[in-house]
Amino acid sequence: MKKIGILGSTGSIGTQTLEVVRNNRDIQVTALAAGSNIDLLEQQIREFKPGLAAVWSKEKADDLRIRVRDLPVRVVSGMNGLMEAATKGDVQILVTAVVGMIGIRPTIAAIKAGKDIALANKETLVTAGHIIMPLIRSYHVRLLPVDSEHSAIFQCLNGERENRISRILLTASGGPFRGKTREEMKDIQVEDALKHPNWSMGRKITIDSSTMVNKGLEVMEAHWLFDVSMDEVEVVVQPQSIIHSMVEFEDGAVIAQLGTPDMKLPIQYALYYPQRRYLPGERLDFSKLTEIRFEKPDLENFRGLALAYEAGRTGGSMPTAFNAANEKAVSLFLNRRISYLEITDIIEGAMREHRFISDPGLEEILETEQEVYQYIESRW
Repeated sequence: MKKIGILGSTGSIGTQTLEVVRNNRDIQVTALAAGSNIDLLEQQIREFKPGLAAVWSKEKADDLRIRVRDLPVRVVSGMNGLMEAATKGDVQILVTAVVGMIGIRPTIAAIKAGKDIALANKETLVTAGHIIMPLIRSYHVRLLPVDSEHSAIFQCLNGERENRISRILLTASGGPFRGKTREEMKDIQVEDALKHPNWSMGRKITIDSSTMVNKGLEVMEAHWLFDVSMDEVEVVVQPQSIIHSMVEFEDGAVIAQLGTPDMKLPIQYALYYPQRRYLPGERLDFSKLTEIRFEKPDLENFRGLALAYEAGRTGGSMPTAFNAANEKAVSLFLNRRISYLEITDIIEGAMREHRFISDPGLEEILETEQEVYQYIESRW
């Protein structure tokens, strides 16, 4: 029996992970952690019967504790609760599906506790890759990517680790506004940006996909995961989301991973790696697939991707400034306090104002996040 913990169990990746658990009888969920959706978390506790459940808010945790007092589950709260869920003794694989830099501390704690990490929290590597990757090697645990694109690259590299990568071709759908100019995007509303053409995702990542910031974060994540330079990761727009990413080797051979846009595939692959298992769902029908289109990304109108490359090449604390500014800007946009185009304006402004640190420790990373938040709050 494989025992897992899930941080972010009520979000998009968390709920799909639990779908994978339902489809298999040899996974036991022993720890769940969520932000504030205790209605759904209560349902999950009753169905999957974990021994530990964590909620961010103490008041919500107190409420949940009363609701599930008939069950043998311990309810904890805050960062300490999140850390306890991440390091619970019987957890073998920790699925890190929380959104944002809140995932860094529990991921580090889980690695030090000897847990394999199924990583869906890209901010962990974007801001602290220089800390995380040496820890992975030092504690001899596995880091298994859950993002569709990074899982695709991981699959393409199976049996190829000794061969030199020429470049990684990271695919992008282009989002709902592909082909539009900044002038055409100036009046975009929240509802427009939340309509992704292919994928069903959480609100924050859906906005990130529409601005192409998400793809920039994925470029930085790929840099750490696969030990390549930023310039060896090339973004290719593939609107149908059929090719999830590709790897080109030094002899010119290109290996691609194809499939329908279904996040349960990379989740299940991470949980059972290196084994593949049957997964219910739609299959590609090549008799109906008349073409696969490719385009270059538009770095002029989607400046978030260009700024991500700049942040990644600069390194140090600059990716943290980029990421924190985006998190705050997207929150402001979702709350209708800024316009759509101001998201990238805020990111650029924060990067220009940032006090650069070449080799930040964990506390400096978290301090940078707060400094960026304060900068934005003082101006918007």
